[in-house]
Amino acid sequence: MKLLENKTALITGAARGIGKQIALTFAQYGANIAFTDLKEDDEAKELEKTLLSMNVKAKFYASNAASFSDSEDTVKKIIEDFQSIDVLVNNAGITRDNLLLRMSESDWDSVLNVNLKSVFNLTKAVQPFMLKQRSGSIINISSVVGLEGNAGQSNYAAAKAGMLGFTKSVAKELGSRNIRCNAIAPGFIETEMTQVLAPEVREAWIKTIPLRRAGNAVDVANTAVYLASDISSYLTGQTISCDGGMHV
Repeated sequence: MKLLENKTALITGAARGIGKQIALTFAQYGANIAFTDLKEDDEAKELEKTLLSMNVKAKFYASNAASFSDSEDTVKKIIEDFQSIDVLVNNAGITRDNLLLRMSESDWDSVLNVNLKSVFNLTKAVQPFMLKQRSGSIINISSVVGLEGNAGQSNYAAAKAGMLGFTKSVAKELGSRNIRCNAIAPGFIETEMTQVLAPEVREAWIKTIPLRRAGNAVDVANTAVYLASDISSYLTGQTISCDGGMHV
């Protein structure tokens, strides 16, 4: 039995990184995949092709998750194509790191818009459809930085911490309609974003992790499968730290 069979998942920011792995892992468990990113590029096309080869329905949508109208329009198109959205994974995110003293207003605004406002946009857009079907699982990809903060990332930490409060509030609002909302807080995960770090910085991070290794996108994707599936049917309003023990 495939845990996500007959479910349709919408994953934002999924052309690469953690979002891409979530799409691939969900497909392995039988989910149909609607995924978005800012523009259609070779990576998005290749992922769509790969997903279709896995015997699930899959389609890419070029969409700006930070835009309220764009998000609404995209969700309507997905409903037309797939007839339902059973799982929403709010994964779209960027970084614009700098010390607060040097951080520009545009760097603050862009990170809050992409990382936090997008969560409002997509959750609000899918809500009417999930209410009608009286079921749904919303998964917000936050960060250990949202739990602990990090120097040089006040914008990112604020956005990711905001996601956690949003998660709890939505869980309380929608729980009576069998719609669950949970968050995942990844720690040091091997992605394109972390590969640019200097070796000494990477080693310093890994020394702070009880499991003594960096995580990978599959670790996060497997956690998302749990939250998307009916196995976690009594879990809502929670944050799961997928971080090798960093936040204990």
